[in-house]
Amino acid sequence: MHSINSSNIEITTFFLIGIPGLEHIHAWISVPICFMYLVAIFGNCTILFVIRTESSLHAPMYYFLSVLAVSDLGLSLSSLPTMLRIFVFNATGISPNACFAQEFFIHGFTDMESSVLLAMSFDRFLAIRHPLRYSSILTNARVAKMGLVFLIKSMLLVLPFPFTLKKLTYCRKSLLSHSYCLHQDVMKLACSDNTVNFFYGFFVALCVMSDSVFILVSYIFILKTVMGIGSHKERLKALNTCVSHICAVLIFYVPIIALASMHRFGKHKSPVAMILIADIFLLVPPLMNPIVYCVKTRQIRKKVWGKLCLK
Repeated sequence: MHSINSSNIEITTFFLIGIPGLEHIHAWISVPICFMYLVAIFGNCTILFVIRTESSLHAPMYYFLSVLAVSDLGLSLSSLPTMLRIFVFNATGISPNACFAQEFFIHGFTDMESSVLLAMSFDRFLAIRHPLRYSSILTNARVAKMGLVFLIKSMLLVLPFPFTLKKLTYCRKSLLSHSYCLHQDVMKLACSDNTVNFFYGFFVALCVMSDSVFILVSYIFILKTVMGIGSHKERLKALNTCVSHICAVLIFYVPIIALASMHRFGKHKSPVAMILIADIFLLVPPLMNPIVYCVKTRQIRKKVWGKLCLK
């Protein structure tokens, strides 16, 4: 175990972890992990390219999808260096500054994705509740401003994380419990008072979770509006426009809620289960979101296949 027991020696290197008990096959595990990263990066870049080059997709729904793709790319690229070092090269060490920088980007893009999913639920509500006024309410300029606000808000919200963590003293433990750095994981290694980190981290977590509550409220209003539609066929058509977004919400929030619950309240938590859920949290949403939207959104699917066949 990579740890220092002397309280007089300050930690200069943190050590990440792969999958306990399976270190001898990390090289084999790296194959599907690398494949998932490649598919996620290619898929999200394809989404961005298609929306940018197709004028028929220059609409609020697809602009929000572009911001979601940027968030997914950010999550993938933030965790990629340490995941590859661990599983490909068996190099688990990371400097504190690099660790603080990584957790800043991971938490920043996580909050950004959460905000985008909330905006997309509002977009679906407007499209169903006020179809005739939809284009006048959500103009391209407003969507662009919303995307910029999401980015600034997300980065400012987690900006204190690296600085508050840097002020802590790390002198007893150096072994983290994931394949990448998370705020709640790093602060538990400190041997100095981390009360500020705990409460501010809890505040950030509440901000992310509040997005899920507002998304739920949005869908309550959406269901109320849909049930008021007289035609059964039209009701199904309206609900079908929400399927892709519902899948994206579940793919994103289920792992993050499970991971946060285990970190905050799990007394007898399984280390392997936590590592797998944490890896799913960063690997699956960037991988699955482009696939879900290509499969369930006819306009995206048609344009993507057109570009690929043209190539």
